Amino acid sequence: MSKRIFDIIFSIIGLVIFLPLLLIIAILIKLDSKGPVFFVQARVGKQNKDFNIYKFRTMRIESDKKGLLTLGNNDSRITKIGYFLRRYKIDEFPQLINILKGDMSFVGPRPELRYYVNFYNEDDMKIFQVRPGITGLASLKYRNEVELLKAAENPEEFFIKTIIPDKLKFNKEYIKKSNLFFDFKLIWLTLIKVIAK
Repeated sequence: MSKRIFDIIFSIIGLVIFLPLLLIIAILIKLDSKGPVFFVQARVGKQNKDFNIYKFRTMRIESDKKGLLTLGNNDSRITKIGYFLRRYKIDEFPQLINILKGDMSFVGPRPELRYYVNFYNEDDMKIFQVRPGITGLASLKYRNEVELLKAAENPEEFFIKTIIPDKLKFNKEYIKKSNLFFDFKLIWLTLIKVIAK
């Protein structure tokens, strides 16, 4: 089975199985705060092309105007339901649509904002050989990224000079090891980390 066939089959299964839950979450988001159910944002994907990523909205509207980075799990911009959705990564569920469309895969480098991709060097562009993913080696390493940023004296500088280069190192390692068996392993490790919360 190829990776793309796996992505198509299991994204469809996921959307069908979780449809009732997704509808309930959508209602809770609307009841909790003003704004749309989904947060849509341009990210950089395979072949260095932009695409729109879908997430459940976890922040109050126009929060991105107050900064691109989320500082801690208790960031004042996060809604009540948003805190729960983020903690258990439920806000990522709409990315099953991105996977079905071919924008993303279940496993791969997390898609970054164009603003931060502009800091990549030529060798870093290797990560655009593959589709970005919901989880991956760098995602597992930096599952507590928002808390690290909160503790940093200068979050923006820390993200650009420390986190981004380290994530890129893990993403390049993933590309070297990439195969379905390795993907299954990373999916399993991700589920364990989420449940452990």
